[in-house]
Amino acid sequence: MIYAQILAGGKGTRMGNTAMPKQFLPLGSKPILIQTIEKFVLEKRFNAIIVVCPSDWLTHTKDLISKFIKDSRVVVITGGSERNDTLMNGITYIEKTFGLHDDDVVVTHDAVRPFITQRIIDDNINAVMTHTAVDTVVPAIDTIVRGENEQVNEIPIREYMYQGQTPQCFNIKKLKKAFNQLTTEQKEILSDSCKICLLAGEEVHIVRGEVSNIKITTPYDLKIARAIVEKRVVI
Repeated sequence: MIYAQILAGGKGTRMGNTAMPKQFLPLGSKPILIQTIEKFVLEKRFNAIIVVCPSDWLTHTKDLISKFIKDSRVVVITGGSERNDTLMNGITYIEKTFGLHDDDVVVTHDAVRPFITQRIIDDNINAVMTHTAVDTVVPAIDTIVRGENEQVNEIPIREYMYQGQTPQCFNIKKLKKAFNQLTTEQKEILSDSCKICLLAGEEVHIVRGEVSNIKITTPYDLKIARAIVEKRVVI
């Protein structure tokens, strides 16, 4: 079974003073979340498309999907307090609803990356069928500087550096096993889902993303996204 999980559990604090979390803000004629879900509905290999949202916005999310999306594969559940709690809530739903099988995989994606292409989705599905974990990346353009206490500690070789995007994809049983092996301290500082598998000693395969696959996090990002939709700029 192949599942998609749209991570829409964030509160959007970096977006500033908005009336709602960023995934619900308008982008063109539809909310950002809907623009993202529509890309996944086009992929017929998904057995279910699970949208994980804040508990306070559950009814709102269901109403939006009922209005814009006509696909019975799309379901809405509540997320957790942190990103990886939200991810695991989706895994728990899959296990309780469909059961878990050795070859089951999940394609997870940020709700606020609405410009994902079908090529990226297709490449991720193909890769996760033969790899435990898959990360979508683009080569770093700027030099990456590692620093601490306002001092530069390291400047890594740029050709080995990438910027992480989503989707991130996993064999579900192996992801669940890896997550359960983490200590409480590791879970508290975990900022990336693929690191769950890295800490368990699993290899993470790379799929190339696109510069256009931007994450709408700040007011500036939203301006760029709206300009793209209005065809004023091309990334």
